[in-house]
Amino acid sequence: MEPTSRRLRTPHAAGMAGVAFALLLAAAIVLIRIAVPSGNADTAIDPDRRWAVRAALEVVPFAGIFFLWFMGALRSHTGEAEDRFIATVFLGSGFVFVATLFVAAGAAGTVLAENTPSDFGRHYAYTILATYSMRMAAVFVFSTTAIGWRLGAFPRPLAVLGTVVGLVLIVIGSGVPWSELVFPAWALVISVHILRARS
Repeated sequence: MEPTSRRLRTPHAAGMAGVAFALLLAAAIVLIRIAVPSGNADTAIDPDRRWAVRAALEVVPFAGIFFLWFMGALRSHTGEAEDRFIATVFLGSGFVFVATLFVAAGAAGTVLAENTPSDFGRHYAYTILATYSMRMAAVFVFSTTAIGWRLGAFPRPLAVLGTVVGLVLIVIGSGVPWSELVFPAWALVISVHILRARS
């Protein structure tokens, strides 16, 4: 009876962790975008907005932790029904996403030590975030959508949404500012669906 009880709570854990991850990552992205200009290298960071970078650096580790919990809970829920190939892609893309997210946050943190405008820290941070992190996020979205569709856990609209979000992140994400917010928005939708399905 104990294993069954634990398994029934897993979707709720996945949903709650996904909501926390989505909100924290969205907050971190907004704070970084507001505080660290992504354009002209001669545009100095407003000293009054350095608090936003510090706040984002505090938020990102927790976003990563909740994302890993979200992944683990989703994988536990699929159990023996998971496809090994897709599950490997799911895990690999999730781990690389978290790693590159942390690297991007560390690069953004270098701007706090800049006394003069420099394009290196901000360019590196945005390259890691928009080009690498978000493309790994796209692979994660594709694999999660495939798993959810095969198991019948995602209705057709969610499967279509996952495909669209994945394409946006992998094709045009690095060229469109703020497009990285599509990923936490998708995670929030999926998490709310999981919570509603179990209510």
